[in-house]
Amino acid sequence: MNGEEDEEDDTHSHSTQTPCVPLTLDEEEESREREHFHRIVNAFRYYRKHSYLRIARAEHDFRKLSERHKLMCPTFTEHLNEVRLCVDHNYEVIKQIVANTDHMFENIDYWLVQQDDQATTDKWPLASSADMDKVHSTMKQFVRDWSVEGEHERLVCYQPVLDEILAHFPPDKSDMESVMVLVPGAGLGRLAYEIARLGYTCQGNEWSLFMLFASNFVLNRCREVEMITIFPWVQQYQNRKANADQIRPCKIPDINPAVLPPGANFSMAAGDFLEIYKSSDAWHCVSTVFFIDTARNVMEYIEKIWKILRPGGIWINMGPLLYHYSDMEGETSIELSYEEIRNVMVQIGFDILKEREDDVTVPYSQNPRSMMKHVYDCVFFVARKPTFVPLEDPED
Repeated sequence: MNGEEDEEDDTHSHSTQTPCVPLTLDEEEESREREHFHRIVNAFRYYRKHSYLRIARAEHDFRKLSERHKLMCPTFTEHLNEVRLCVDHNYEVIKQIVANTDHMFENIDYWLVQQDDQATTDKWPLASSADMDKVHSTMKQFVRDWSVEGEHERLVCYQPVLDEILAHFPPDKSDMESVMVLVPGAGLGRLAYEIARLGYTCQGNEWSLFMLFASNFVLNRCREVEMITIFPWVQQYQNRKANADQIRPCKIPDINPAVLPPGANFSMAAGDFLEIYKSSDAWHCVSTVFFIDTARNVMEYIEKIWKILRPGGIWINMGPLLYHYSDMEGETSIELSYEEIRNVMVQIGFDILKEREDDVTVPYSQNPRSMMKHVYDCVFFVARKPTFVPLEDPED
């Protein structure tokens, strides 16, 4: 994973904090970044212990049953032992994910003690429930982006985006390497990878360290097809039709991520989309998939996309409007309807070329054998920044 950014480099150097010296503003920011980095690593490392606590709770509740009821479920504890083994296996993969991540970013050097003995593990602080949920969802994201099982989700979610890129920048009429495509909210990087595999210059951008750790692992350290086995549904205790569904394995990656066309230009940039992309008229295409609702104020995203797109550039969007900050106490969250978002886009100057609000049904990180599935009725649109644009910048 490359810590490449847009044309303007907004990074600053990172140095070891000196004890008893007042922190400058940059040092304070660095300290917060380091603390955040270590917190995410801690959440990954806490995976096994957290999972064991859930198993222990199930065992404890089962032991409280009457003997008659216990006899009715003779395989209950045996299944929990199998769940424990799957957790152990997942944890071995997680250790690979967080191993040697100190130098994952070109501009930051985080030093971590790479110990994993049980005595050290027991001393790690408790990770928050929210962080552990993100660890579990990251494991399921591997299925969506990098497994055969996730092919259907990718087909309905990513393929329409790829089709539009090919339509607007056709190989027979474009110097594909010169066409620059940005994918904010790239997650584990599969869409950005597929765009680069077509021959375009593509950069994925991701803010979440959970996703960045996982994408770094699969893109840079997985060099064989289906070389890793995970158990992505092992945390699912509800809505199971069979015990076997909880411990069903999944192999990743479904392709070798190292295989790209000669001269392919593909990178991943870590950081806040609003902060790291500052150059005007830099990108031919911006592709947002399940991304715009990660904004505290989606109008800032729209203005940023307008600014960084070249005149004549294309914005392709696929996704719902979940608004990630809407239920977070103390967080600003402006929740616009799609009708309002569309009005904002038109006011800023976008031409809406294509629009589908109905029947764009997209599953998300779906366990096909679960009794509950997450499906979004998404909005899909293609918008263009006109070739001639007003001199006024909408951010001014």
